[in-house]
Amino acid sequence: MKVLIIEDEAPAFRRLQKVIEEIDNEIEIVDVLDSVSDSVKWLQAHKSPDLIFMDIQLSDGISFDIFEQTEVSSPVIFTTAFDEYTLRAFKVNSIDYLLKPIKKEELEKGISKYRFFQKAFAQESDNPQLGTLIKKISLSEKQYKTRFLIKTGDKLLSISAEEIAYFHMRQGVVHLHTKSGKSYLTDHTMDELTQLTDPEKFYRANRQFIVVYDEIVTVHKYHKGKLLVELTRPASDQIIVSMEKATAFKRWLGY
Repeated sequence: MKVLIIEDEAPAFRRLQKVIEEIDNEIEIVDVLDSVSDSVKWLQAHKSPDLIFMDIQLSDGISFDIFEQTEVSSPVIFTTAFDEYTLRAFKVNSIDYLLKPIKKEELEKGISKYRFFQKAFAQESDNPQLGTLIKKISLSEKQYKTRFLIKTGDKLLSISAEEIAYFHMRQGVVHLHTKSGKSYLTDHTMDELTQLTDPEKFYRANRQFIVVYDEIVTVHKYHKGKLLVELTRPASDQIIVSMEKATAFKRWLGY
């Protein structure tokens, strides 16, 4: 298997290379690229690799820009520190989305998924085309929760994702706040909710808050590159986006 790695951080590349070699030392890394521009040039000049490992934040932009500038006919496994791009990833060539630091067992599952689809498609055709393979893979696109079951006393409530204003963790307990101003305890952790909610509508602003796009009224510049987020229904604590996440947050907003 020939793979291409698109990653702008040397330590992350070395980690990924090491784990790939541990999984299968016959996998050949044909090149390592660190920018959108170099990736576009490479893909236009070379035969498509079997698989691409692609970070999202690159030295000159985000990797989704590559898909807008050239045809990418290879399946992609995204390897990134950001979880808010999951849905967008599965709208392109993604067969898996792995959060850094990459764990060996998760990467192994991603490679196994590629091989499964490749084998299944090869059995259907004597002349397999990667484009058709990718379309088949896209059918397995991740689905997000549209309703949340809440326990309140001896009752169970089913709350639509459309009713949610934000999630707030206080003293280790996660509260679901609705657009009607009600608050309920939920059994889900913030990490679980990050995976269960649609990343086009929900964003993990920090450890305490997951905000909803439609509920954001204003975003203010805060000290030292941070951002202060104001919602339609003010939360009991300030919602601060760190300097490290500020750029990604603004991209999510459409800036």
